[in-house]
Amino acid sequence: MEKLRQAGLIGGALVPLAGSLVQRYNECLSLLGVKPTKLKQFSVDGMGWSPEVAQEKKDNWYLNTGEANVNALLLTPNQNGKPVHMPSHSFDRDVMTAVFAAYPREIRDITKDSALIVHLDQDIDTFFEPFDLLRYDKISVRFTLLNKLLEKQQEQRALIQWFNRKNNFIDKKVHQKLLESATKYGDLRHRKLELEPIALKVNSFYTRAFGGVFVLKDFIETILVFEDESWFKKAINDTSHEVTLFHLSHDELVSTMERHLIVEGNIKDALRTSRYTRIKKHIFTEHLKEKEHSLKEILNNEMLFKKYLDRLPMDVKKKVSSAEIYLQRLVVDNDIQLEEVVDIQYRKSLYEPHSSLEEEQTALIWRLLAKIMPKDPVHLYWYDKEAFYKAYETWDPGYKEWVIENILMNNNNQPS
Repeated sequence: MEKLRQAGLIGGALVPLAGSLVQRYNECLSLLGVKPTKLKQFSVDGMGWSPEVAQEKKDNWYLNTGEANVNALLLTPNQNGKPVHMPSHSFDRDVMTAVFAAYPREIRDITKDSALIVHLDQDIDTFFEPFDLLRYDKISVRFTLLNKLLEKQQEQRALIQWFNRKNNFIDKKVHQKLLESATKYGDLRHRKLELEPIALKVNSFYTRAFGGVFVLKDFIETILVFEDESWFKKAINDTSHEVTLFHLSHDELVSTMERHLIVEGNIKDALRTSRYTRIKKHIFTEHLKEKEHSLKEILNNEMLFKKYLDRLPMDVKKKVSSAEIYLQRLVVDNDIQLEEVVDIQYRKSLYEPHSSLEEEQTALIWRLLAKIMPKDPVHLYWYDKEAFYKAYETWDPGYKEWVIENILMNNNNQPS
């Protein structure tokens, strides 16, 4: 992981917290019913999630109130525009963008000496079954101020009104209450502390609930795609909901999405892309057992790559090069079928979101495709970082270097 950190590919663009900000962070955790961190300094992302605190607690989801409701902590305006490293939903970062767009002045004002807890509330106390996800229609984003600052502001205003009535200005008790409030909280009377809830519509999305589920509801029919097979088997027994269910491993999933104009694939066009080259080389590395050179050297040197490819068993060579073999045979035989020649890993890997999709839908479908067939390490990093980091730990050192090199080379070309 150290090489990823050095390359800025893990924990990037975080906001450091120390001193009073750590104290406020712990006070926010207490309000959420979470034990405070013992760390004296750490960093947070756009939602206030900290990799150091998560590691300390051995819980990546320590900010959440169950799977149904997600919380974010805002300690500083510097969190605006920062990445969301451990989202529970595909829309979490968009929610934070909306919050900063709606209340930039208020957030600057509040975080001078306080903090905000942001609640992504779906009006669902807890999930009982996967079909509860179909009730996601709107998110009500609500806010809690640390130290009940809004209530203290209202108390100060009430005290001032009382102070200004008749002869109350000579009441020493009123003087004392005003001084105590001003000393502890400052002058709150004219500060922008009241934040109305924000209502946001939810369309298709991904959630980590129930082991991970994609809810596709902007298309011909509603589709639920499960990562966890046990939850899929439980859901398939339900006959009361008009929804199509798939597990990620089902071959019918991609063909269904193609018919519904969710994904598209043209193998001729795909073979001209760097993505195809990465997928081919990834599948090659899965079968290469013995080597005298580092994998980085083999993958970057075309002559070495061909040399080691030629050493593989014939069935493996055909698998690795099956897409190219298909196009070669198509020249002399127009009746040849794609599935007769091209390995299923390629057929799934080379799909992409349909060109008619909107930007938000496109990003979601890229994420789904990365989970269906995680053969392109660059797309895996872009769209499923948690899975990427787990896979990275298992890779050959030379392959790790090659992957880092490719991510850095392609980061400016990330599709929407």
